[in-house]
Amino acid sequence: MLSNHDKLAAQLIWEVVRMSEEFTVTKTTDELMEALSKTDCIHSYIKKHSGSFVRVSVSDRLNSLVVEKETTKASVIKRAEVNGIYGYQVFSGERNPSRNTLLCLCVGFAMNVEESQQLLKIAGFAPLYPKHARDSIILHGINNSSSVSEINEHLYNHDMPTL
Repeated sequence: MLSNHDKLAAQLIWEVVRMSEEFTVTKTTDELMEALSKTDCIHSYIKKHSGSFVRVSVSDRLNSLVVEKETTKASVIKRAEVNGIYGYQVFSGERNPSRNTLLCLCVGFAMNVEESQQLLKIAGFAPLYPKHARDSIILHGINNSSSVSEINEHLYNHDMPTL
């Protein structure tokens, strides 16, 4: 279990992120794309729209999820079927996870589709896309609270790369 200090630290990190988003002018992705297509100077674009960029690291978000979901890193890593050492390195920010590893952690956290998509975006990965057969299998697994092994079995049975 997490110490009270760790819980408080993770809650504070996520609360600061939420508060900073409330007090900055954020624009939708479409609005940013439109502004980007009209800009001549990338430096002024970055300065003008900095409040709309993602500002939380994957490890910060993962640690805040441990608190929000009242679980432990160890249990998430175990359910995610991720190597323990590597899993802890991801939580500490020492290593950056691949898209597949992040999806395994989503399953380990028992995240819903919306939460999973948000985490993928924070990490800079493409969201799950139901028009891709592999992503559809993963989405189905997330929607049905399947384990990583169950999702991998379906992927394997359809001759697709496993997580």
